[in-house]
This record gives sequence, structure tokens and C-alpha cells, in this order.
Amino acid sequence: MTSDKPRVLIVAEHASAKFGGEAALPLHYFRVLRKRQIEAWLVVHERTRDELKLHLGEDFDRIYFVSDTTLQWLLWKIGRLLPQRLAYVTVGFASRLITQIAQRFVVRETVQRHRITVVHQPTPVSPKEPSLIFGVGAPVVIGPMNGGMNYPPAFQWMQSRFVHLTLRVGRLVSDWLNWLLPGKHQAAALLVANARTYAALPKDTCSYVVELSENGVDLAIWRPQPESIYAAPARPVANTAIQPTKFVFVGRLVHWKAVNLLLIAFERVARQLPVELEIVGDGPESMPLRQQADALGLLRLDAPQPADHKTLIPAQCNGSVHFWGWLSQADCARRLQQSDVMVLPSMLECGGAVVLESMAMGIPVIATNWGGPSEYLNESCGILIEPRSQVLFVNDLAAAMTRMAASPTLRQAMGRRGHQRAVSEFDWDVKVDAILDIYRHVLEATPPARSLTSPNKPNSAISRV
Repeated sequence: MTSDKPRVLIVAEHASAKFGGEAALPLHYFRVLRKRQIEAWLVVHERTRDELKLHLGEDFDRIYFVSDTTLQWLLWKIGRLLPQRLAYVTVGFASRLITQIAQRFVVRETVQRHRITVVHQPTPVSPKEPSLIFGVGAPVVIGPMNGGMNYPPAFQWMQSRFVHLTLRVGRLVSDWLNWLLPGKHQAAALLVANARTYAALPKDTCSYVVELSENGVDLAIWRPQPESIYAAPARPVANTAIQPTKFVFVGRLVHWKAVNLLLIAFERVARQLPVELEIVGDGPESMPLRQQADALGLLRLDAPQPADHKTLIPAQCNGSVHFWGWLSQADCARRLQQSDVMVLPSMLECGGAVVLESMAMGIPVIATNWGGPSEYLNESCGILIEPRSQVLFVNDLAAAMTRMAASPTLRQAMGRRGHQRAVSEFDWDVKVDAILDIYRHVLEATPPARSLTSPNKPNSAISRV
């Protein structure tokens, strides 16, 4: 190993593929850095200890854990009684703050013990949430962050007035909190996923801000069948009556994912064409959505599900909807491999990693033209639906699904271009290349002898990587 390689400490609330969402980000950074034989360590909460021990092998010894407190347990119990978004910014924030207080001491000790040159805090991804990781003896990189997100104007009704007011107050208070807990002011670099997140940063934070996508895709898991994107279409138009077009939704079943609107649109398509819909995920909306599918005459009742999920059970009827519940990443990948189109009608999706995963597998995507999906997709690899109103959204979603179902050639062409885009721009190895460039810049701009309270910062700008 050459001496110019950084020695990296990654600090995050969680590092977990099972938890999904932002919890997967620190795990991928750590995994790829170690694959490249870069000295890296990880500081996370012990909730994911068993998973990390199972998957990280010899690198498990490079992980430092902090434990739950009684107060965090009580906060978790209270949070279960609140709307999810409200719980995240209230009791969830308090719990994450307690974790960071414990982590701060561990980080300072680890920096000294292992001669760390860069500390990277990839989560939480909220641009408003303050950081306690400052003054730890090494320059700190925070992000990529992704936030500043609201519902589309025509769908503001999906959020209660109480939640709206609470979030508004929280955002107003965030500037004061970030002065009190100045991690983002004293950071050597802040990474943001988009201009929306840049605008949401607290006032007068670190001046070196770099634009970098929050999500990446692990091509070892999310890969197409060898023949699926370059061979001739496997499902000719003449055979669509024999082999229904399979749509799939993957995600938590919460109200802002708008799966209820997907079911309405799908029922219209099912009147005209042989189609199927698989819903992969679990959450508080699971039972209401099953009841809605049943009321629409779409709910599919199958024989017991095979243990390995590899066998595709034949549809009971055209237009059937099958709920799979929560599946592991490997099982999600198998479901996607057996699907024709992925649909994500979410109205509040900052990231949308499932869009990148589908693209990597050569599967075209239909998604809402709002938030993260609009940053990954373009007309070459999917269809973006404008959230103009509920009626128009359902109409346009049904039209897009009908168009996809009627043209295997279109699906294959979009899938091929989406795969190429995912590989060239969003592969985790590509992302880590960009992160290493940022580390190098930070190390050049912040000499080891300089105190982090007065870093040598570049002129204020947003740079694109």
C-alpha cells in the first residue's frame, strides 16, 4: 500500500443492507474501500452487530460499536405512536443525537489509535440535521446528503397540517441547532445529492460543497440475466396473451409511496391487457392495500410460497396482484429478474435506490417525476409521470403501464440503456472513485497540523463530481 492512500474512519447510525435506505450507504463505502485494500474502520450502533459479523468476515474486527441507552428505548416506544415522518424528526432525532454523543468519544480515540487521516459521516442524509462529529483530530467529510423534500403541490393533502407545522418549525430551528452543534460548520467538505439539498443546508456552513449522488448500485447483486438486455425480446407482441407483462413495486408500504394509486391504475390496465403486479415490501399500509386489491377483484391467493422464492407461481387470472411481503436483497433481485417493468409512484422519494437497482438489472422504470427518481431516469430508460393531480396522475400512470405492456421492444431498449447508465454513472466503484478524489482534496486543503476549528477552505461554490 502506498503512503498517499487515506486512512478512513466511517461513522454512521447504522451500517446495514437489511435495514435498507440510508443505512446501506456506510456499509457500501466500507466494503468498497476495504476491497481496494484501503485502511478503513467503521463506528456504528450495535443494532446491526449480528448482520455485520455474518457478512464482513475478517473486517469485522475493524468495527467499533456503541450501545443503546434506556432513554433511546423509551424514545423508540414513543416514536411508534407517531406518524413516521414526525417520529423521525422528533424522537428519532433525539435518539440519533444520543448515538452521536457516544460515537464522538469513540471517534476521537480511534483517530489517535489508527492515525486516521479522514473521518467520513455519510448519514444521516438530512441537510438540516446537526452533526456532533467535529474537533475529532482529523478532517471530516459529511454526506452525500439528500433532503429539503416536500410533497408535490397537488399532493400536499397527503401530509397532515400538524406534521406540516412541526416540520416547518423544525427547519426554522435547524440553523440555531447547527450553530450549537457545529459539525457542518467545521466540516472540511459537505456533499449534497442535488441543488435542492444544497439550498436546504444551514446558513454559513462549510464553503467546500460538492454535488454527488447519494445512492449507488452494487452490480454484484443487481445484475441482469445474461441474455435479458442484449438478446432479441423474449416476449414477442404476438405472445403477450400467453405471457402477461409483469410489473413490480419494491419498497416500504407507507402512504407516501402511493401504492393505492398504483392499484387503481393497474386495474384499468388489467381490463385491456394480460398483466400482473407483484408488490414486494411491508409496512403499515400492507393490510389496507391488500383490502383495496381484494375490493378491486385483483388480489391473488396462491399456494404456499416456495422457501427459496425461485419458482414463479403461475397466475390464477389475468390482472392478478401478489403481495410478497419483506424479502432479502437476494430475493428482491430474483423477483426483479423475473419482472418486465418496475413502478415507483412515490410522492416523497428523496433517493429511490430501487430505481438504480432496476436500471442495473436492465429493467425499465415508471416513476413519479419528483425527487430522486427524476435525477436517475430520463426518457431513454423509463417514463416519468408528472404529479399534477390525483386524477391526472392515475390516468398518466395507467397510460404508461399500457404503453410498456404493449411493446416488449420498447421495454428491452429502455432496459438496455438504463443498464448502461447505471453501470457508467452509479456503480459503487465509480462512486468511491469520486469519494477518494474528495478525500485527497480535503487532505491537501487541510494539513494535519492545522486545527479543525480553522480549516483552510476553498472559495464558496458547489462543485460537481
